[in-house]
Amino acid sequence: MPTVEDVFADMPQSFDKEAADGVDAVILFDITGAGGGKYFVTIRDRALSIVEGAELSPDLVISATAADYIDIATGALNEQLAFMTGRITARGDTRLAMKLPNIFPR
Repeated sequence: MPTVEDVFADMPQSFDKEAADGVDAVILFDITGAGGGKYFVTIRDRALSIVEGAELSPDLVISATAADYIDIATGALNEQLAFMTGRITARGDTRLAMKLPNIFPR
């Protein structure tokens, strides 16, 4: 079973820079519970950077428990179902949130 840290470490491998064309944003992933943390993901100029625990000003905040986030990242939980049932929430630029599955395809 991967950890939240593993999911973020693998994020650059799934990053689709073509799908990220035109995106200029900072996303805070606020992952709660055992093994969680705060990860700031910056997408700018079709490039990705990830910083754990920094205090950047996010355009979008995504919140979930560590277990639910891992399930979403591994495909065990459908992200749309997770949003509809409140297991993952998004505040801020929700249009950006809807682009994330294309920017980070499984």
